[in-house]
Amino acid sequence: MRYIQSVQNTQVKQWKKLLTKKERDKTNTYIIEGFHLVEEALKNKDEVLEIIVQEETQIPPNWDIEGLQVTEVTLEIAKQLADTETTQGVFAICKKKNVLLNHVSGKTFLLIDAVQDPGNIGTLIRTADAAGIDAVILGKGSADGYSPKVLRAAQGSHFHIDLLTGDLAKWIETLHLADVPVYGTALENGVPYLTVEPTAAFALLVGNEGNGVNKELLSLTKQNLYIPILGKSESLNVGIAAGILMYYFQLQGK
Repeated sequence: MRYIQSVQNTQVKQWKKLLTKKERDKTNTYIIEGFHLVEEALKNKDEVLEIIVQEETQIPPNWDIEGLQVTEVTLEIAKQLADTETTQGVFAICKKKNVLLNHVSGKTFLLIDAVQDPGNIGTLIRTADAAGIDAVILGKGSADGYSPKVLRAAQGSHFHIDLLTGDLAKWIETLHLADVPVYGTALENGVPYLTVEPTAAFALLVGNEGNGVNKELLSLTKQNLYIPILGKSESLNVGIAAGILMYYFQLQGK
C-alpha cells in the first residue's frame, strides 16, 4: 500500500480530472465513490484499476483486492476526490467496459434521447438492469453515463449491463435491419402500450424530460406508445415510464 499526503501530487491531480467528462472520455476511465459502488465494482475485478482509501478507513475483510494497487490518502485529498458532502472515504478508479455489439438480433435495448438529468439517467440504467435489458444506449444531449451523480443513482448497475453512446437514428436503423422492433414513447400518433403484443427482442426509445423524444427519431420507430394517465397528473417521470414499459415488454414477450 502506498501513502499520498499532498494534494499537489501528480496522481491526485489526475484522479481529480476524472470528475470531468473530458478526462473520462480521454482516458476511458472513471472514478467511483462509496463502499457499495466499490464492492459492486470488485465483483467485476478486471474493470478495477486502483483502490483509494482515506487514512483510518478500513477496507472490509471480505473484499478481494489481491493484485490491485491500494493507495491511502489524507482526509483533505479524499474531500477533493469526493462528489458527496460527507464522503465514506473509499474510491476506485475503473475502466469503462469495451462493449462491442456486433450482433444485436434477439436482444433488448433501452435508447435514451437527450435526457439531461443525471439522476434520471442513473435511474434508467438501474431500472434497465433490474428488468434484464441487455444494453442501454445514450444518444446526443443526454447526461454523461459515467458522471458521479449518474453512478450513484445507478447503484452499481454499470457493472451489470452494457452501456454505450451513439447516434440513435443509426442505431434504430441497425436494430430494424436485425428484426429488433423499436418502439418510441409519445402521445402523438401513439397507441396505448397494452395494445401492443411484445416480442422477445425489442428496443424502447425514451426522451427528454420536458420535450419528449425528438420527432425525427419518432418517425423512424415501428410504433409509438403511451401510458394512459389514470389520475390527474400531467405526465410520468421518464424513469417510471421506462420501467413500466420495460417490465411489460420483458414479461409479456417471453
